[in-house]
Amino acid sequence: MTTTAMPPFHLAFPVRDLAEARRFYGELLGCSEGRSSDEWVDFNFHGHQIVAHLAPSECGANATNAVDGHGVPVRHFGVVLDMAAWEVMAERLRGAGTKFVIEPYIRFKGEVGEQATMFFHDPSGNAIELKAFKEMASLFAK
Repeated sequence: MTTTAMPPFHLAFPVRDLAEARRFYGELLGCSEGRSSDEWVDFNFHGHQIVAHLAPSECGANATNAVDGHGVPVRHFGVVLDMAAWEVMAERLRGAGTKFVIEPYIRFKGEVGEQATMFFHDPSGNAIELKAFKEMASLFAK
């Protein structure tokens, strides 16, 4: 699919507490808040709409698969940032004492698809990946 403007995606996910989600997504990750109710909150996740739905019984641990020697959470979401923004976010998360599932590092070093990546959980156990490529054209390279 090639277009000049990428349409924003929409992702809904469970959280155990909306105030906690507001602190994590709004304050720590810097996502502005959109509409909300007593049951859900919309966030602007780098131009994409993510919605935290209050559903504590749906929160839980993730299975993992091995990728480049690390246990990557199977169920996760994230965004591809430019390298400078990725580096800023890595430092911001480190400074906040974030417990990483996978510490920020360069994956597939020297190979096609070399990328910066990091994984961490939100307070409800949802796994998030932030990644970046030196060359965005490498995003789908084989």
